[in-house]
Amino acid sequence: MKVNNKHLGLVTKKFNDFFLVDLKNKENSGNSEKFLCKVRKAINFKNQLIYVGDEVVIENIDLKSKSAVITSLKKRRNLLVRPSVANISNIYITFSVEEPALNLSQVNRFLISAESMDVEVSLVLTKCDLISDTLRSSLINKFEKWGYQAITLNLQKSDCFKNLLAEVKQKECSIFMGPSGVGKTTLLNMIIPGLQNSTSPVSNKIKRGKNTTRNVELFSISNHSYIVDTPGFNMQPLEVDIKLLPNLYSEIYKQVIEEGIKCKFRNCLHLNDEGCNLNKSFERYSFYKDMIESSKSHYYQNQED
Repeated sequence: MKVNNKHLGLVTKKFNDFFLVDLKNKENSGNSEKFLCKVRKAINFKNQLIYVGDEVVIENIDLKSKSAVITSLKKRRNLLVRPSVANISNIYITFSVEEPALNLSQVNRFLISAESMDVEVSLVLTKCDLISDTLRSSLINKFEKWGYQAITLNLQKSDCFKNLLAEVKQKECSIFMGPSGVGKTTLLNMIIPGLQNSTSPVSNKIKRGKNTTRNVELFSISNHSYIVDTPGFNMQPLEVDIKLLPNLYSEIYKQVIEEGIKCKFRNCLHLNDEGCNLNKSFERYSFYKDMIESSKSHYYQNQED
């Protein structure tokens, strides 16, 4: 039986020239139907590719074979490059406190890259059973000063992430991002029923995990709520206008916007600028300074090229 009506769908998986699209059945308590779709020939989406997470319009639905045709692509809100997934609402930056050890510079870069997407950003710390309660409290206090309420987890105890699971089920489309070996696959296996992705131990030689997940895919975890299953190592390339970088650091944003500090020049980058009144005593200032200098070097290099 074929249905010719147009329906809005969500791309949950992509392989070769085919797309798996969820069609929400709003009359059936949010349950979704999946259709295997191809793009209608001669359709040009302004040279745009279709990614997992994209909203599309499908037609020529065949209920028997569960197939359909994608006829148009809705405007996307954002697009992650690595991994390629569209329309993310929440990013959970995920790091282990040990095995591999916590790298604060890397944590900062992941956070700022996520902030540049203009989505809700959270920080998750795994393997907290490997550190003392004193160190755990110290890390919570540290990241609170960074502007984040760190979620601390022991993945060996399933009840430790109940609050996180309840939170994720309220979000539209969430993704857990971080380096390999920090427990993302284990965490996703606990969140997504029946997923059972394979996990890999941390290499003793290089002190980091091996990638175990290969394909990007969306999984429905509640009514109108999805989570992204992603390849192991993923970090969005940081390509931010240097003038916008200060706004991505909560310590700077709070001083400038909430406390109303005024520098001599409106476009002050808060380095050695004349008339800069920013209090630079916060911990992440060295990371911020390095990012600004790196962005400047990248900019001038491109100008020379």
